[in-house]
This record gives sequence, structure tokens and C-alpha cells, in this order.
Amino acid sequence: MSHFSVIHWSSLTHNKTEVLNVSGHVAPTEKHPGSLLEGFTQTQVSTLAVKDNLLVAGGFQGELICKNLRRPGVSFCTRTTYDDNAITNALEIYAAPSGAIHFTASNNDCGVRDFDMETFQLTKHFQYPWPVNHTSLSPGSNLLVIVGDNPDGLVVDPRDGKTVATLHGHLDFSFASAWNPDGMTFATGNQDKTCRVWDVRNLSKSVVVLKGNLGAIRSIRYTSDGRFMATAEPADFVHVYDAKNGYEAEQEIDFFGEISGISFSPDTESLFVGIWDRTYGSLLEYGRRRNYSYLDSVYNHVSLV
Repeated sequence: MSHFSVIHWSSLTHNKTEVLNVSGHVAPTEKHPGSLLEGFTQTQVSTLAVKDNLLVAGGFQGELICKNLRRPGVSFCTRTTYDDNAITNALEIYAAPSGAIHFTASNNDCGVRDFDMETFQLTKHFQYPWPVNHTSLSPGSNLLVIVGDNPDGLVVDPRDGKTVATLHGHLDFSFASAWNPDGMTFATGNQDKTCRVWDVRNLSKSVVVLKGNLGAIRSIRYTSDGRFMATAEPADFVHVYDAKNGYEAEQEIDFFGEISGISFSPDTESLFVGIWDRTYGSLLEYGRRRNYSYLDSVYNHVSLV
């Protein structure tokens, strides 16, 4: 995301393609119940989610813009809420047990909303006592982690939103969460400068506490094989941990710049770091270095986009 433009970057061809521009007027080209046919003008995008050929963008005023990357135009536009505190903080696209594709939106109005991406209809709406900053659905779709403007996080049943367990340990507000692909452990990132790892078999306390350097843990990602976990601070530092071996080994990536997000490639071979800066905004790509021994080393810097 750069200057109101959503850009697709190919790490294979090193070519970039604009897939969505929200600097002007954006309106849906398809008709779906509940879609705002008048669309939006100059949307300030607060968060993005992409999976396969589906893209969802969330805005600072509760906007949601849905697009199929294989079709021209925008599929669906809606506003989740008209509340003054309406920022869309996080989005997650996932496949439901039925095979249907859904996405979850976490909002500052204390709501968690679930949409069916085929019909674009709201299927669930849960309310909590505090603004929700992030949610993560377990690989088995049976548990949902919710964190926000409260030191305690929640593990809830995604079918009805009822609390299964409360997560005690963080000292401030949380901004990030992610499930290990093993489905047994997950991580939460907090303004207290720590990332905590939890085991669903005993949620009375975290099993690992990982400390950052300067600021809140704003983003957490696991590789698709569960071998590595990466965390990002607001600026300058990304940490990569060996999740398979108890998070004891760490590589710290140190650079200069505010971090807009991190992501692993599906094949686990690359780690991408977005740098937010009006002049030097960029995308860093780190490649996985392999020694072809029993233990792989982690990530080396490859290129700057």
C-alpha cells in the first residue's frame, strides 16, 4: 500500500502492478445486497488482507472494499459502522470448515464481524467491552484469539463469540496475534514490548515470553511450516525466532525506518518487511539461507524494492 494505491509486487519477475487505487472515487461494479452503490472517495486504508485472488481493504471510517483480483472493478463496498471510533484495525481471510471463504474484520468500535466472501453478507457480529485490535482464527477454525485495548486477551468460540479462556500476563494493550500452523500454540504481541506464546492445552499462563527492544510488538507471522516466527516492532527491529526449537534461537534484523508490516512467502523462502516513509518507503526482501545441514540458518537480506 503506497499513496492510496494497492500494488502487487512479483518477487519472481520484479515487476509491480497496481490492483486498486482509492485516491479518487471507488464504487462497486457488482450488485450485492447491502453494498453501498455510491462507494467511497479518497479512502484512507488502515489495513489489508489478501488470500488467493481475494483482496479486502479496511479504512479509518469503518470502510470495507472487497475485490476479486481476477476481475476488473470492485466487488463490494460497505461501512461496518458509523461510530465515531470506527477504524478497521485488522482483517483476516480464511476458509470455513464448509469450504466457503470468509473474512473477519476487527474494529475500534469493539466489534468483530464475519462476512461470507461469496455473497458479501454479514454472518456474525460479536461485541466486546473494549476496542478490538486483532483477531486470529485457529487452523482448525475452532478457536478465535481476540486482543485489543485491554491487557487481557480472549480465546473465544468462533461460532457464538463466547469466551473459552482469558489470557493473563500482558501489562498493556495488545496489537497482534498469530497461530502456529500446528494448531496447538499461538502468539500475542503487546505494547509492553513483549510477545507471549500460549499453548491451548494450558492457557493459565504463557509458555514463552519474548522481549522486544524499543516498542510494542505490532505484527506477528509464522512460516507455513511452523519452523520460524517473526515479530515486528513499530520501527527499526524485526525478530525471527526458531519456533520449532522452543524460540531459543533468534535472529534480529536491524535497520532504519518505521515498519508497516511483515509477511513470509507461502514457500517459507522469503521474508518481506514493509517500510513506511513518505520519501524512502520500500519493501525489503530477505531470503532464507540454507546450509543443507540438520539446522537451517534463517534470513539474509536479498533486495530492496
